Amino acid sequence: MATTTPKRAAAALQSGADILVECLVRHGVEVVFAYPGGASMPLHQSLTAYKDQIRTILPRHEQGGGFAAQGYARTTGRPGVCMATSGPGATNLVTCIADAKLDSIPLIAITGQVKTAVIGTDAFQETPIVEVCRGITKHHYLVTDVNDLARVMREAFHIATTGRPGPVLIDVPKDIQLAQIIADYDAPMNLPGYHVEDRKARPEQIAQVAAAIKRSKRPVIYAGGGVVMGDASGELRELAKKTKIPVTMTLMGLGAFPGDHPQSLDMLGMHGSVYANYAVDQADLLLAFGVRFDDRVTGKVSEFAKHGKIVHIDVDPSELNKNKEAHIPIVSDIKYALSELNKIVEAPEDLGPWLAQVAEWKKDNPFRLGECTGETITSQYAIDKLWQLTKDRDTIVTVGVGQHQMWGAQHYRLKEPRTWCSSSGLGTMGFGLPAAMGAKVAHPESLVIDIDGDGSFQMNIQELGTCFCEKIPVKVLLLNNQHLGMVVQWEDRFHAGNRAHTYLGPIDNPEAIGQGCADKPAARFPDFVGIAKGYGAGARYVSKKSELEDALREMIECPGPYVLDVEVPYQEHVLPMIPAGMTVKDLIKE
Repeated sequence: MATTTPKRAAAALQSGADILVECLVRHGVEVVFAYPGGASMPLHQSLTAYKDQIRTILPRHEQGGGFAAQGYARTTGRPGVCMATSGPGATNLVTCIADAKLDSIPLIAITGQVKTAVIGTDAFQETPIVEVCRGITKHHYLVTDVNDLARVMREAFHIATTGRPGPVLIDVPKDIQLAQIIADYDAPMNLPGYHVEDRKARPEQIAQVAAAIKRSKRPVIYAGGGVVMGDASGELRELAKKTKIPVTMTLMGLGAFPGDHPQSLDMLGMHGSVYANYAVDQADLLLAFGVRFDDRVTGKVSEFAKHGKIVHIDVDPSELNKNKEAHIPIVSDIKYALSELNKIVEAPEDLGPWLAQVAEWKKDNPFRLGECTGETITSQYAIDKLWQLTKDRDTIVTVGVGQHQMWGAQHYRLKEPRTWCSSSGLGTMGFGLPAAMGAKVAHPESLVIDIDGDGSFQMNIQELGTCFCEKIPVKVLLLNNQHLGMVVQWEDRFHAGNRAHTYLGPIDNPEAIGQGCADKPAARFPDFVGIAKGYGAGARYVSKKSELEDALREMIECPGPYVLDVEVPYQEHVLPMIPAGMTVKDLIKE
């Protein structure tokens, strides 16, 4: 990563805390999401000294800070930085770190630690956070010598941003933060086990792919998050234009190809489009770019895309042939591979019958807006209306996790990469609002909207306070069905509709106490409008279709943070659906 020239001279004695913060400046860090505590106070004191160079944002929970850093990273491609104190502060970052690992997000997580002399004594607020996070980081450090700190910081940014990106944890004891030395910012990295290879597809491999495309009769492009993170969306679009091949995307890949393009098959997989799943099933050539053949995409792996050849291109060699064997596996930077392919590729000779078949599937099986009769607002309808109002604006969408997440993926047709933030691999509820904060900080000129559900929203609702105090005007479209909607859907489909603690409203039947269920909510709970206003945000509640557009416009135009609480029915299911471990033959449409 390019470095910037620090304003301070580096020849004088500096504390470890000052060295760490200056390293952030040298690596171009613009913002840190940091929550202070006893073991990280020196770091925060140093951040105040560098306030003209780095903006420090105080979240209301460490997890909020971690997900905000992810929102920053996901929408910029640059590493996000979060910071917490030792013990509970550090453990509150664990979910964010695991989330970043599964979605390959460059994240620098810095934690304070108790003094080195008492490590291992169960000191106050001590946890062995490196050991806790060993399996969920790309790399991790416990710094026990202040002389190592500048080198460690340099290595951390290098590791987080090269190859397949990921999170790096740096645990810094308090005495290391306070120790003073003359730092060596040019100390060479010491990474004997980490080699960043210039992974580029060989010419003969590119020629193989081009030949496969030329011979194919029923090709499909299957694009994932690797295309977005590899900044290869332009190359993907050029390939699609040259070959006329239909394009489907994973949840992480949304935005890599325009959702409103005639060649777009939208998302595939468990809750993907009927036409994408049919096309992949019947394809004689599957061009898998920057994907990992996740179980939510493949279902029963042995039956997935079994009728044709598979080309799999990914920068991470461990992903090739891990879940699904490829006929042409290629380890390569995806941007390079696609740009080389575009130089020689020719369109298949006769795609007419295939494209006609795909067009017929699209016409016969569109995403539906649900039972949107009378004045009832369905989540699908609300998202579609939001898309209609914002599709021509510079808009970034974040989501929580659940039904609203899948409906957002289906009905908000993204045009550009890095305009969609979703906790995809880990599926972390509470992700949407703080991710929107980070995205808005990174893109103050953009309209940033969190499409959320009431269950997910409540997990980090406190970050409304951050939005107000830090002047981060994110918008929340809250699709409120008073239930844990996705779990309810599975209860309906696979557990005879038995409600097992999935109702979030007040219990209106005394006999139901302890079961956590009710056939129908007796009242709206909690009062999200009141809560939002208590945090200084604008807010409104709507339950009628005729009120929705005006309320959406009010939300969009509000100069500050805003929560629009929309009453939606809990009986709606996300369809289509391929049950877990099943195949396209088991696809549920209605």
